[in-house]
Amino acid sequence: MSLIQNPVLRGFNPDPSILRVGRDYYIATSTFEYHPAVRLHHSTDLAHWRTIGHALDAGFDLRGVPDSGGVWAPSLSYSEGQYWLAYSIVRSMDGDDKDIDNYLVTADSIAGPWSEPVHLGSRGFDFSFFHDLDGTHWIVGVQWDQRPEHPSFSGLVLEQYLPDARRTSGQATRIYCEAGLVEGPNLYRVGDWYYLLIAAGGTGWNHGITMARSRELTGPYERDPREAVLTARHSPGDPLQKVGHGELVETPDGEWMLVHLASRPTLHLGERYCTLGRETCLQHVRFEDDGWLRPVGGGDRARVELTLGDRPDGLIAEPLERRWVDAFDAGGLDSTRWSTLRAAPRMLDFTARPGWLRMRGGHSTSSVFDQTMILTRVEEHHTEFEIVMDADPATSREAAGLVAWYDRSGWIWLQVTFDRENGRHLRVVQRVGSSTTRSDPVPVPEGSLRLRAVLDGPWLRFAFSPATGGRVREVQTAYPAWMLSDDHGPRLRFTGMFLGVRAEDLDGRGWTADVRRAGMRTSSTRLPQARAVDESKGRHEGDSAAAVAVTKA
Repeated sequence: MSLIQNPVLRGFNPDPSILRVGRDYYIATSTFEYHPAVRLHHSTDLAHWRTIGHALDAGFDLRGVPDSGGVWAPSLSYSEGQYWLAYSIVRSMDGDDKDIDNYLVTADSIAGPWSEPVHLGSRGFDFSFFHDLDGTHWIVGVQWDQRPEHPSFSGLVLEQYLPDARRTSGQATRIYCEAGLVEGPNLYRVGDWYYLLIAAGGTGWNHGITMARSRELTGPYERDPREAVLTARHSPGDPLQKVGHGELVETPDGEWMLVHLASRPTLHLGERYCTLGRETCLQHVRFEDDGWLRPVGGGDRARVELTLGDRPDGLIAEPLERRWVDAFDAGGLDSTRWSTLRAAPRMLDFTARPGWLRMRGGHSTSSVFDQTMILTRVEEHHTEFEIVMDADPATSREAAGLVAWYDRSGWIWLQVTFDRENGRHLRVVQRVGSSTTRSDPVPVPEGSLRLRAVLDGPWLRFAFSPATGGRVREVQTAYPAWMLSDDHGPRLRFTGMFLGVRAEDLDGRGWTADVRRAGMRTSSTRLPQARAVDESKGRHEGDSAAAVAVTKA
């Protein structure tokens, strides 16, 4: 029996692609402009997941891609004894134009090494592979149309892949199109039917999953008579919103599971803001007697909790309070926890000062090239993040500190900086769109500092103290974390909030700041009996797994 509590991958983990090989399940998720790219997760029971690494890491470079560009919608499959991974790189987005390259890499093991990429063309995005029973291999994806008088999403196209030639056939067939927006296609063969699983309605509040089917691979495809297999568009009060972009996996027992993305909004003045980004969830589904896919239990709404097998009386979901601390003593950056922007971290030094991470200041927050920043996903609306930093800037062009980051046009930074009038001091600097504001200076004592951020739903607060102890001082303004979300402003954005550490040296003098430790505590208020998780050990104190079901007394 497995008790699944959604989201199973919390925080920014969108566009999930699921695969089972034997009794092992794997999920790949989009990473957009973040490095390493294509996050990989593993489970043996669908309830407990562990991030095991990334497919695109050493040598992979996304410098120059726009915010919310980069790696979109990876697709995992398994054929002929190899793991196949298709992915798109969105290099530019400007009006009706998108410059996109699609690739395939393969590996004998999910841990790699992954092959050199095969270019699959630039027709569109959301490419996935279908391996038919006759041994042929096919790609299905979105066809993009840049002409302003035509719909940009111009249908779903199918093209054969020729593995011996390491190329596509060059001839694509449009197999599905409808008046609304459709994307994220995946093909399955179940019995005598070819099923096309589709993301519909765009990746916002109108998102949903629908289906079409055909007796022939190339169509024609008949649309499901239901509006959606799964959606939250008619249920704005549900805890899981923006439900869509799904894939199917069959368990060894012949059950079907649907992985999908969803978001958990926080409220500000009655409006919903999904600061955590789009997360990964699972639903139990089945093919009904009429051949159409439906959630087990009926309806079309996503469930927060579900069980596979019989559920004993008194079983409740695991309380969601977790803690971790990184002392930066492993000789390198833990990429299962930390991400960087667009490229591998080139300006981090783990040996210059034993027991500390040295960060050489990089470009400004506007750069798409060489920012110096390490970031970790925010997984709950109630989060505390703390660092110990030693920074001694000498000019106003040098700064380092704790940052809440969405993208280049949305961030809040508690920084240690310097100017002639105030000497070394703290400021909170905030970017909203193209506007940057700074708080008044806050004097700080000499030596290293402990900097803290506390996220409480839509609001973010900061505090600081000497690293050696002493009075904790709060920065007296609450900052709008709700602006760090897909839902703030008119521009389409697709990632989520991170917390982390950044250092800036705008004169390029080689200035550095040192970090001794970073730690996070996250809490879900839905379950009151919270216990801390020591993720460095991978288990609860007294428990045998990183997440378990507990029984009421």
